[in-house]
Amino acid sequence: MLQGIALSVLASVTFGVLYFYSQLLTGINAEQTFGWRMISTLPFLTLFMWLIGDLHFIKQIYEKIKQHPVFLLYLLLSSLLVSIQLWLFMWGPMNGRGLQVSLGYFLLPLVLVLVGSLFYKEKLSKFQQAAVALAILGVAHEIWQQGTIAWETLLVAFGYAAYFFLRRKLKTDHLGGFWWDIVLSLPVAFYYVSYLGTVPDGWSILNLLLVVTGLGLFSAIGLGSYILASRFLPMVLFGLLSYLEPILLALASLMIGETINPEDWWTYIPIWVAVLLLVVEGALHLWRQQRNTRMLKRNVAQYEKRQDEN
Repeated sequence: MLQGIALSVLASVTFGVLYFYSQLLTGINAEQTFGWRMISTLPFLTLFMWLIGDLHFIKQIYEKIKQHPVFLLYLLLSSLLVSIQLWLFMWGPMNGRGLQVSLGYFLLPLVLVLVGSLFYKEKLSKFQQAAVALAILGVAHEIWQQGTIAWETLLVAFGYAAYFFLRRKLKTDHLGGFWWDIVLSLPVAFYYVSYLGTVPDGWSILNLLLVVTGLGLFSAIGLGSYILASRFLPMVLFGLLSYLEPILLALASLMIGETINPEDWWTYIPIWVAVLLLVVEGALHLWRQQRNTRMLKRNVAQYEKRQDEN
């Protein structure tokens, strides 16, 4: 379990580092960054899948495309949904909108709770009901204050929820599905790096290659650690540790110069408290599981002891 925790924390820290990494990309716009990120991530992702024995998922999807060509259209939609998110992830901190993007990641688990309730008829617990109510309060304050809520926030919260929902329906919610998402985005990626300028002013080709390699490596490390952590950890603990990412993204945004205006606190605080409620609920569930496991082991040991005495 400790290995899983370490991998989950590594993934969250890596995603936070990518926010800081955006500061190294002076002279490269968000579209070029997206293009280079897709191109440089693919070889590292493929290598990682080879190391953990997941390459068969790529062939599995290919066979499904051969049998049902229309399936490719659904994969293109999946690729579009995640490509928008990966572009926005780097666009946010590069354009002073990192906090708005991070707020979307705070809202995402709450939107997923609603998706589970609406589409999968999952019953909301009291903690989840309170969390949703608080999130609605925070969103309502933002709409009351600004007349709307930041499009970046909505795009992350609802766009990623749609992406996860689609992947679950398509049964591509594994690294093979993500590999195809990247491959299908490559024509757009190559367009951005080819037609929007390959080498920024003041950059050498060596500098560009180093930065691009780092971009792909960090992306693959973050993704790979995240996927491995999901295999080593109980789902509840994995979900709890996932909340570390938006916290680090918000901190990274503040550290690179963004600020929260005093009037915005009533938007952020209810949403942060809502996420805290989900963390508390998950921690309580995990504690009960561990307690029940200890009690079961103790009862089994007492039973075996009585059997030996008899």
